[in-house]
Amino acid sequence: MSSIYTLLIRSLFFILVWFGLLASCAQKNNEPVVVNEQPVLVSTLPANNARVNPDTETVQFFFDRTVVIVDKNKITLNNSPAPDVSASSNTITVGVGRLNENASYTVNLAVSSIKAFPGAMNQQAFTLSFTTEEREEIPIINTLVVQNPTPEALKVYKFLRDNYGSKIISGATANVSWNTNEADWVFRHTNIYPAMNCFDYIHLYASPANWIDYEQTEVVEDWWNNNGLVSILWHWNVPTAQGSTSYAFYTNGTNFDASRAVQTGTYEHGIVVADINKVADYLLLLKQKNIPVIWRPLHEAAGRWFWWGAKGPAACKALWQLMFNIFEEKGLNNLIWVWTSESNDEDWFPGHNYVDIIGRDLYNRPAAAAMYNEYTTSRNVYPNYIISLSECGNVAGITEQWNAGCRWSWFAPWYDYNRTNNPNSAAFNSTEHIYANINYWQNAFANPNVITRDQMPSLK
Repeated sequence: MSSIYTLLIRSLFFILVWFGLLASCAQKNNEPVVVNEQPVLVSTLPANNARVNPDTETVQFFFDRTVVIVDKNKITLNNSPAPDVSASSNTITVGVGRLNENASYTVNLAVSSIKAFPGAMNQQAFTLSFTTEEREEIPIINTLVVQNPTPEALKVYKFLRDNYGSKIISGATANVSWNTNEADWVFRHTNIYPAMNCFDYIHLYASPANWIDYEQTEVVEDWWNNNGLVSILWHWNVPTAQGSTSYAFYTNGTNFDASRAVQTGTYEHGIVVADINKVADYLLLLKQKNIPVIWRPLHEAAGRWFWWGAKGPAACKALWQLMFNIFEEKGLNNLIWVWTSESNDEDWFPGHNYVDIIGRDLYNRPAAAAMYNEYTTSRNVYPNYIISLSECGNVAGITEQWNAGCRWSWFAPWYDYNRTNNPNSAAFNSTEHIYANINYWQNAFANPNVITRDQMPSLK
C-alpha cells in the first residue's frame, strides 16, 4: 500500500508541475488567459441622477476592462430597445435619440447584455438614470458693436449667429503668425480644411521685415476667397524695458506697466498708441479687400500671465476701450470683437458696447463633462452672447463634447510649432500632434454637426 500511495503522490506532483509549465509557456507566449471575471462599472457620462441638456445625444458606461455587446436588445432606454448601441474598448455608448424637456430617462444594461473580453457576461444589470433640463432659447445679440459694420462683417456674424447651437465651426491656429500651416497640415492628412484660420499679429514690432510683413495680405486673401473665415489675435509684444530693443508679451518678461499705458504723457502710453495705430493700418488693408475679421485682442487677461492683465481689470478694460475708440476713429468697421474670458472674471469684461462674442481658451481637459461645465458657466454668465472655444489643446473630442451638451460656436486647437513650422519637413508628414492629432480631426470631421471649409457658403 505504501508503494502505491507513494507512486500516486509522485504522479500527482508531476501532473501539477506539467500544468504549471504549460501555464508559464502560455504567459511567455502572450497567449490570453481566459478568466471568468465580470466587467466592473467605473463611471458613467453623465453621472447617475444628473440633470442634462435635452440636446444630449448619447450616454456612456465606462468599465474596468474591454467589453463587447452580447445582446443589443437587452440594452434599453425607458424599457424599450435603445436607438443605437456600440462598444469601443472599455466603453459602451448608447444613443438616446431626441430627448424631451423636463423628462426622466433610464438606460439599462440588463444581465447578459455585455461581457468582458476576455471574461464573463455581466451577472448584474447596470443602470443610469438622468433627467433633462428645459430647452433654453436665449436671444443672441443681433447687431455688432462697431459703427456702420461692413456688409461682409454682418454676413459673417449672421452666419455665426444662425449656426450657434446647431452646428460647430472647425478652426485652426496659424503656426506663430502669418500662415495657414496648421490648416494645411490637417488638409494633408484628411483632405479637408477647417473652416476658420486664426492669424496672429505677434510680430508687429518687427514688421515690415524680410521675414515678416503684414502688408503682404495674400495668405489672408486666399483663405477668405476660398470661403474660409478669418480670425486674428494679437500677442502684443512690448519693450522689455524703456529703451530696450528686446520685446516680450509675458508678464515675467517685461516691466511694461498696463496701468500707465492708459495715462497720457507716459512712455507706455506712447508705445501703445503707436502700436494700436500700426495694427489698425494693417487691419485697414484687409478692410480694403472687403475681408471681415473676427478680432480677438488682449486675450486671457484675467490670468495675468500677459502684461495687459498684470495690473488688474481696470487698466485692462481701459486699454481695450482705448483700442476700440482709436479703431473707430480710423473707420475699422470690418471687425467682430471677441473677448476671451478666464471664468470668474466678470470684473474684466470691457462692456456690452465693446464686445460681440465671448471666447474661452481651454487646455488639458480630456473629460467631456469638464468641458460642458466650462461651456455652461460661460453661457450662464453671458447668456446673450455667442460662446466660442477660441483656443484648445488636449481636450475631449468634439463629438464627445457635443454629445455632452457643449454648443461652442467654433473650436480652434493651438499649433504644434515643431510639427507644422516647416511644411516641407518630415515632421509635417506625421499624424502626431501635441494638442490635437489627426485622429482628433478625423473624429471631428466625421461629426455631421461640424462645419468645414468646403461646406462654407460665400459670405462676400
